[in-house]
Amino acid sequence: MEERDSKIEVGEKAPDFTLEDQYGEEFTLRDYKERTKVLLSFHPLAGTSVCAEQMKSLEDYNHKFQELNLIPIGISVDPVPSKKLWSEKLGLEDLRILSDFWPHGEVAKRYGLFMEDKGFSKRANVLVDEDQKVIFSKVYSMGEVPEFREVINVVKEER
Repeated sequence: MEERDSKIEVGEKAPDFTLEDQYGEEFTLRDYKERTKVLLSFHPLAGTSVCAEQMKSLEDYNHKFQELNLIPIGISVDPVPSKKLWSEKLGLEDLRILSDFWPHGEVAKRYGLFMEDKGFSKRANVLVDEDQKVIFSKVYSMGEVPEFREVINVVKEER
């Protein structure tokens, strides 16, 4: 698969992928083409406090995302069993969190978000529209919980 040197930019076609979620069910980006927007919320590692806040915040905003015809997805390099345990610990009921474990970080690499020296992705949000074009892309500092109202505002402006 193609690896990028820099993060994916607004206006680019989002690379397609298939990954398993915390329950071992496949998620394929192209399945949502022409149906709904998808928010790919990359987080470095399950089990860390900032990543936990990021995923809990995504879960909290889920009702608002649904109103906007948007599906939120968490993604990290952790294996499926770890994602399942972490999801249960956090009490996530609706949020799907995908495992980019093997080949290690392949999706993060395609989106230009994988940090080879650390072995995990940057913290980032990538919003993909119904045409599979990127309409928002932002990298956050490792200690920063992304503000999902930014994403909501982008979707509202698109309407």
